[in-house]
Parts: sequence; C-alpha cells; structure tokens
Amino acid sequence: MNLLEEKWLPVRRSSGQVDWIAPHQISEPDIVAFAANRADFNGALAQLMIGLLQTTTPIDDEDVWDGFLDKPPTTEVLQKWFEPAAEAFLLNGEGARFMQDFSLTAAEGAECTIDALLIDAAGGSAIDKNTDHFVKRDTIKAMCPHCVAAALFTLQTNAPAGGAGHRTSLRGGGPLTTLLVATPSHCLWQDLWLNIKPQRNFLQQGGDAQKTAKHFTFPWLADINRIQPAGGETQPLQVHPHHVFWAMPRRIRVDFTEVQTGQCDVCKRDSTQLVHRYVTKPQGLNYKGVWRHPFSPYYEIKGDWLPMHPQPGGFSYKNWLAWVLGVKQGKKSVQAAGIVNYFLQERKKYQKSGQFRLWVFGYDMDNMKPRCWYETTFPLYGLAEAKRATQIQNLIANRIEAAEQAVFYVRQAVKQAWFGESDLRGDLSFVDKAFWDGTEPDFYRQLEHLMSQARTESGIDLDDDKFIIAVGETWLKVLTQCATKLFDVDIVGAGPIDQQDPRRIAEAYNGLQRNLKGDAIKIILRLPVSEKKNKNAKSTAKQQVQSSP
Repeated sequence: MNLLEEKWLPVRRSSGQVDWIAPHQISEPDIVAFAANRADFNGALAQLMIGLLQTTTPIDDEDVWDGFLDKPPTTEVLQKWFEPAAEAFLLNGEGARFMQDFSLTAAEGAECTIDALLIDAAGGSAIDKNTDHFVKRDTIKAMCPHCVAAALFTLQTNAPAGGAGHRTSLRGGGPLTTLLVATPSHCLWQDLWLNIKPQRNFLQQGGDAQKTAKHFTFPWLADINRIQPAGGETQPLQVHPHHVFWAMPRRIRVDFTEVQTGQCDVCKRDSTQLVHRYVTKPQGLNYKGVWRHPFSPYYEIKGDWLPMHPQPGGFSYKNWLAWVLGVKQGKKSVQAAGIVNYFLQERKKYQKSGQFRLWVFGYDMDNMKPRCWYETTFPLYGLAEAKRATQIQNLIANRIEAAEQAVFYVRQAVKQAWFGESDLRGDLSFVDKAFWDGTEPDFYRQLEHLMSQARTESGIDLDDDKFIIAVGETWLKVLTQCATKLFDVDIVGAGPIDQQDPRRIAEAYNGLQRNLKGDAIKIILRLPVSEKKNKNAKSTAKQQVQSSP
C-alpha cells in the first residue's frame, strides 16, 4: 500500500460530507478540513501534508507561491511533485516502510498491542494498577491500515517519554504546534499552503542541503546506523533540512502478517486488513543539538533555545504575544515559530486583511502520561509596518502582565474567603481559566484597536500620556469588573450562605478591591499612582519646627 496513491486521508467537503482522498487530491477546492475521529490525528495530518508539500515543491519564488495560494496546482501537478518520494510512503511489504524501522524484525523487538501507537492509550502501569478510569484498556483492539499510518506519524511527531531508550520526538514529548490558517477557511489547500516557504528559503534554515540521499530526509529508507552510530546522537547537520518533518525517534515495525476482516476501532469503517500488533525496540534516533522546527515557538533558558510545550490550563491570550510576535522582557525570551516569523516579515500584504489566524494545538504531557489535548486559534496581527514596534509590543505585554496580577488577586481572595488563614489547599486553577476566558474578548478588541492605529500614518505616540492613561484605564476597568463578578457572583457568591463565613468573605472582598485599585497594577499599566505620604519625612519636619527659635 503506497500512501501517495491510496485514498486514506479523511477530509470534510464544503457540503459536510466526509470523504477519503489521496494526497494529490488535497487541492480540490471543496475540501475544507481534515476529518479524522481524533483531534491529534487532524493536527498530525496537517503537519504531514505541509511536510510533504515543503519537501517536494519546486517553488523557489515568493510570487509563484502567491499565485498558488488562490489558484492551487492541479492533481496532476501534485502527482509529479510527489512522485520522487513514492518509495518512502510504502506502508507495508518487505523492506522500507513509512515511519517504521528499516531492519527491525519480530524476533528482536518487544511485541505491543496496536493501541499502544496512540499517545493517550492506557499504559502498562495504569493497567497494572487498575487506574485506567477514563481511557479504558482494550478499547482499541484493531486498526485499519489508514489509521495505522495516521497513528504512526502522530506518535513519531509527538513522541513522549516511553521508558529507557524509547526516544521523545525531535521537539521533545508533546510539542506545541502553531500553524497559519485562513479565516474564514475557503479550502484546506489554502490553510496548508500558508505554511510553505519558497524552497530556497526553507533550505537555509538548518541541516545540510548537500545530503541529498533520500534516507537523510526519510530515515526509514535505510538502517538507522546510516544516520546515527550505535549509542550516538542525531544533530541537524547529519541530515537534510527536510528531515525535520519526518523525524523518527521510535523504532517500530507493524505486523501485517496476521490481518483480519472487521471494523476498525478508530475510524469505525470496515476493513479486510485489520492490524492488531507491532514490535518495537529502544535506541531510535536521538535528536540533540540546535534543532529549529518551523512550527514551534522556542524559549531561551541558560543560552539554549528549547521548543515550547502546552502546560496545564491550556491556551489563552496570555500566550498571544509570545507565540505570535515573540517577547524579550527581563529574563523571559520567546521567539515565535519560524513559519509565523516568516509570514509576518515577508508576507506583509496579507496582514491588513485580518483574514488569518494561528492554529495552536498539542498535548499537555506529564512525562509519558498525557494530561490533556489543547487546541484553539489566535488572531494574527503583525507589526512589520508599525512605527516603534518594540514599544508597542511592550504596551501589549503590559496588558497581559496586568491581567496576570489581577488573576493573582482573585485567586488570593477566593482562597481567603473559603479557607481563611488555614493551611488547607485546593486546586484553584479554574479561577485562572474563568478569568482569562472572561477578559479575552475585551483583550482582542483592544489589541485590534492598537494594531490598527499602529499601522496608520500617525502611528501610536507612546509619549502621549493621555493616550496611555486612556487605554490603561479602559483595560483596568475590564479587569476590575471581571475580577469582581467572578468573586461576587460566579465563585464565592454562588456558594450557599449557610456554609460560608460572611465576615471572612467581606474581608476577602475588600482586600480584592483594595488590590485592584492599588498602585502595583497601575504601575504596570503606566497609570498615575497615589502620592504616598512619607511619615518619616513629616516627623523630621515637625521636629525641626519645634526646635527652631
């Protein structure tokens, strides 16, 4: 089965119909989205198709790229692009197989049930301890080849820690992915093509473009030792730049020898080739060094740049600045994903339309255990044409910092109202989530206003105190209203009064209001602060008056 010819990609057409297509059909205008039964499959399939297009496209010019955005290549043209890579997309058979170890045999590998390809499958420890409460064991017993291919790519792209010698993905376990998409989405082709660079631009970003042998791009086409010596590491210069899309940290070989007929437990379609097991072996490609995946933002720690990963609580506008424009504030430095930077710097004409967003997704992993899958979209605004762009970024950063201060005050007040000075503790992360969600629409309204004004001829005068005070007071009002409502109505106020301490609640409420009107949050927003009376100075002055003749 060759995945470049097989109709294995689940998509949704504009009519609402779910269909399965071959990769070269991806430019059909009525295809609007991937339609797998799993969110992680949809995210992985988008990355797979972007990777395939970037690996094979001959486009070297930004003007030609621009032409293909609205008038995509025909299926015949795409077939010609993909044809040189055909041998890398055989899923079964002897020899090289898609995303599977070239030389691994059943005799030398450990046997696993097919559900272990899924990142959220119940692990051996959960089964032994009988803690598989939410994702039950034996839910997935058989997969069709189409779902096996999607699961293989999803695992290799997001691979979490898997025990001794079972490597994490090129970006570590459960990486954060950010992709450009159109809004409203006209067709899937456009969403994918937005994330493609002209080939010459892409080949300059890392790796060794002189390593043209195919196994340097598709590592499963040869024995692992052709890239990495036993016990060694894989650095960017050991492979071709396109390898970044096809990284293979896990050594896996699917067992196609005993297939059966029945229904796939993932896509629920009938198949005559249901697969039940695979074998695996440790010591896959060990990715080390200065890798820069084009779809992930990176943060700096001790001089090294590492890919970002989703964290508990999910995504909100507090992440917008770092993941869209990047930040450098004090000790905090984050760079947006390479494709996002490229779009904002080189494709400026698209930024004024407001028709593009950032699709953000990934697993929040606790070592090898997935805690949650998060997914959202952010509006996309750039400052390439704005005057004093750095200062405007700082202004946006101040909005976010003030919100972080306010949510701390709310959490503190709720804890005081419920527990007082007690050492009792609870998970109050729901307070943060409610606050970020409650203030998000107002943040994006103010952000859109600031961005629109920044791109005007007059721009934003950051030395205009009246302007700074006006936008600061508007945002502080939003924070205050949301914080008060959460405390007084949605959280503390929603509890039965006979089970609460009214005095403690009143003290917590008053403390919250004092903090929201205090100087700390005003200083962040560059608002006027109250004049503090220096008691020592007054006392000294009084003594001088009394001692004077």
